[in-house]
Amino acid sequence: MAKMRSFPVKIWETVSKAGREDPRRVIHSLKVGVALTLVSFLYVLEPLFKDVGQNAMWAVITVVVVLEFTAGATLCKGLNRGFGTLCAGSLAFFIEFVTQRPGRVFRAVFIGASVFLIGAVATYVRFFPKIKKNYDYGVVIFLLTFNLITVSSYRVENVLHIARERLYTIAIGCGVCLLMSLLVCPNWSGEDLHNSMVYKLESLAKSIEECVKEYFIDMETKADEDEPDKDDPIYKGYRAVLDSKSTDEALAMFASWEPRHSRHCYKYPWEQYVKLGAVLRRFGYTAVALHGCLESEIQTPKSVRALFKDPCIRAVQEVSKVLMELASSMKRRRRCSPDVLSDHLHESLQDLNAAIKSQPRLFLSPNRPANKVLSSMKTDPSALLEWRTKRDHPNHPKGDATDRKAMLRPTLSKIAITSLEFSEALPFAAFASLLVETAARLELVIEEVEELGRVAGFREYSEDGGVDVVVDKGVGPPMAPNHVISQAAE
Repeated sequence: MAKMRSFPVKIWETVSKAGREDPRRVIHSLKVGVALTLVSFLYVLEPLFKDVGQNAMWAVITVVVVLEFTAGATLCKGLNRGFGTLCAGSLAFFIEFVTQRPGRVFRAVFIGASVFLIGAVATYVRFFPKIKKNYDYGVVIFLLTFNLITVSSYRVENVLHIARERLYTIAIGCGVCLLMSLLVCPNWSGEDLHNSMVYKLESLAKSIEECVKEYFIDMETKADEDEPDKDDPIYKGYRAVLDSKSTDEALAMFASWEPRHSRHCYKYPWEQYVKLGAVLRRFGYTAVALHGCLESEIQTPKSVRALFKDPCIRAVQEVSKVLMELASSMKRRRRCSPDVLSDHLHESLQDLNAAIKSQPRLFLSPNRPANKVLSSMKTDPSALLEWRTKRDHPNHPKGDATDRKAMLRPTLSKIAITSLEFSEALPFAAFASLLVETAARLELVIEEVEELGRVAGFREYSEDGGVDVVVDKGVGPPMAPNHVISQAAE
């Protein structure tokens, strides 16, 4: 009974959460409702129903499948659907004209051969990379429409009239979709792609900084779960970057269909955003590795970590500062500062290197007692004895041989690994190496952002905050200021 009472509350929380995350979802839902209402008038109003007839349903179907969240996606699918329908109808009418005079047997054979040939060719063409990327939906509509008209023409006499009405209704549906997408609160795919890059830069900056701080703040706690918590800010930060490949490519493709953002007709470099996304994903792998150091079974003691805390914190703060500066420059669509990579990062890395060199015994561990191992782990044979005692206990579930082997392997592996004579500082050495790798990959991100600003014609950096100089490289104009940061289009 309690679940039944809480069910409406959970539904309302889910609905309100989706609206709070992106208010444009509410606006898009209202736009779809208005578009469906407009095309439903083809049924409701008697004069329109007489002209269109039962084929008005094609307008409704067109609105449902074409009206997308972003204007670029609607343009892509709408133009593909219209062009595919037109080509399929024209080809079907040509086949109908050719088969009018010969006998019925020849007509059936010719239609069957045409359906087979066109279906095979159209399906094979879909495997071409360029067709698959830009025109796959149009090819599918062409194939379905061609088969529908061609096969129907064998039994229906007035197929030309039916096809013409369907073409009209599809055109009406596409027109309504384009009107709602382009003129009523448009959501541009290019804006979403641009904003997603800003969001990913900020997410990486917060994720890496939080990861290093947590490494030194709470060194004894470790999550018991095998998988990271999805609400963890560190995990959420780099996950937004690593899971964005398909979304970036889709948004870039949809943005290429959109009208230009100014009176100039330059082609905006959306593919450069895809390249930047690839570099950010490569940079995000270091955040994953740093996060893995927090979850590692073998941990460096707190006293050893404290020796290197200050240089590590300073280094990650400088990395985060650079990423936030890159995000700010992209948000304002201006070139980043020439001094974005300051000497402070290099100095912090030098301090870290000096701190590591000042403690050679921690890493080389000469003349260590043979029985001294990591204090934070159970590394003596007592762990194996404890496991055997539990296994032989009368209340311990026996299971079959397969279950016992499955339990034995990970337990013995853990004991074997942690029983080795590792230096206490070696786990931190891996962490420090990843931190240096993060700083090295940061230069690749800076280069890619600078290249994007150059080819996209971003404004020049101005120290005094005055009027920026517009750089025209013959590639594209500067774009309008950014809107609210949102994640990828749905």
